[in-house]
Amino acid sequence: MVQDENGADEQMLNGAEDKLAERRDEVKFIKNDHQNGDAKIDIGPVNGGKPAFTGMSKEELMKYANDPFWVRLRWIFFVGFWAIWVGMLVGAVLIIIGAPKCAAPQPLAWYKRGPHAKFAQIEAAKPQDVETAKKIHATGAIYELPAELTYNVKKPEVEEQIKRLVAQYVGSDTKVILDVTPNYVPKDSQLVQDAIADPEKRSALVWVSGKTTAPTKWLKVGGNRSAWEKLDDSYLLSQFEEGHYDLKMNSTIIRNEFGGVLRHLVGLGVQGIRLKNTKFFVLSDKLEEEEPSPVPKDFNLGEGDYGFYDHKQTTFQSGLGDVLYDYLSIVKNASDEAFLSVAEDVIQPQVYQLSDVPGVNGIDLPMYGDFVKVLSKSKPEKSLKSNLENTLFQAGNDSWLQWNFADVFVDTPQDPSALAMFLSLLPGVPVVPVDAVEYTNVTEETYRQIEMLRKSASYMHGELTLFNADPLVAFSRIKSGNPGYFVIFNPTEVPQSSNFTGPADLPDKMTISYFSEHYNSHEDSVKVAHSAKVNLKELKVAPHSTIILTYVPVKAE
Repeated sequence: MVQDENGADEQMLNGAEDKLAERRDEVKFIKNDHQNGDAKIDIGPVNGGKPAFTGMSKEELMKYANDPFWVRLRWIFFVGFWAIWVGMLVGAVLIIIGAPKCAAPQPLAWYKRGPHAKFAQIEAAKPQDVETAKKIHATGAIYELPAELTYNVKKPEVEEQIKRLVAQYVGSDTKVILDVTPNYVPKDSQLVQDAIADPEKRSALVWVSGKTTAPTKWLKVGGNRSAWEKLDDSYLLSQFEEGHYDLKMNSTIIRNEFGGVLRHLVGLGVQGIRLKNTKFFVLSDKLEEEEPSPVPKDFNLGEGDYGFYDHKQTTFQSGLGDVLYDYLSIVKNASDEAFLSVAEDVIQPQVYQLSDVPGVNGIDLPMYGDFVKVLSKSKPEKSLKSNLENTLFQAGNDSWLQWNFADVFVDTPQDPSALAMFLSLLPGVPVVPVDAVEYTNVTEETYRQIEMLRKSASYMHGELTLFNADPLVAFSRIKSGNPGYFVIFNPTEVPQSSNFTGPADLPDKMTISYFSEHYNSHEDSVKVAHSAKVNLKELKVAPHSTIILTYVPVKAE
């Protein structure tokens, strides 16, 4: 009996302990305001009366380990996880494969790659010219079409002459370019004869009727005779040769006529056309007298001399850029590989821009500035960097200029190969007359090196930065992800240190890529070698020479 009671008591005690373990109460002593020491005891569960969560035990979980529902659910989650993971992996691969590729930089148009070899008139063309052009790795060969033939290109004998010239260059990497004079025609031309017969067609010329004296005192270009010629009871403007009459280049008749000439030339295989006399294009009906020039070239000139006047009435007339762009559109519509440009310095580049789109030229490849002349002088009169900077700015920083190597002085003390290298890596295309010093005194190897450099991404699409270290002039060409070129020219007769000021991304050490032909022939200069490393701060550039260095820009920290 005692044992049973003790067993029962022990069982009851164990049960109570279990319940106490399950119930976790909190004891709080609350002090009253009374001073007799009484206290209130508050007993309650922890966590605001919420019982603690203990979860299921292992034994309870194992009851469901082999339950079909939970087995199936586990497999669903397992298979689902890996299916999603594999799907994400496949999707990532497909995105990478299907993502648009970064387009490779487009090569320059053939007429921008250059250089262009400049020959004489089309009548003097001969088969040997192809090899002559190859010496400078020319992409274009320029010939001049006589002014009398401009509007006769559809005549069989003229057409045959042009076809023969184009056929001469078939199979080579050189395309034919023609210099064309479109702004005047001889008296016996069909345009003049049509105007004589039909007054409605006289809008094609500057034709003034009902006058007993010349409409103005305008003079022939460069001369001292009147620019007006009398024809029956009328006066016709004749600024150039005797018996040749100026055309109104914006008249509907001339637009149709000259547009047909351009289309026909492109159809015959001519891929480039350079216009002559563009600054003299007559576009206005106004006939106002010229004013004396405020800065005459010769103070001995008088009212009977062409150089006495400023010629604001007869040159660079308003709307020139728009008219030229109209003709450019005709050429581009005939062939998107063809180009239309000028054969002479534009002098006032702003006039050649579109009136509605400032900064955009109405032509391809403008020719502007005297930088080539200044560079080839024995002692440049002003900072070469400033002159180059101004030339590029005035022409429009996005312009691709023609660098006319005919402007190099015949007696220049500069190494012709040094001039060729320096100018050929500026934005633009070299135009090399085959009888100029830049052709005769520069080797084929130099032009081969120039061709390779001009095909590089840093040249074709790179940024141009000018550097100052008077009397040296230098610039860099670099495109992100490609090695840059640093080109230095020394116009003086002594070695010059290369202490350049400019952007801070130039490394101290660079690699010699190329240098002008006579670089190492100067006794007082340090000899250099291809692929050698040089310290830019210690480099002394040889007299009358160009050196081309390659480098990787310093990353800004």
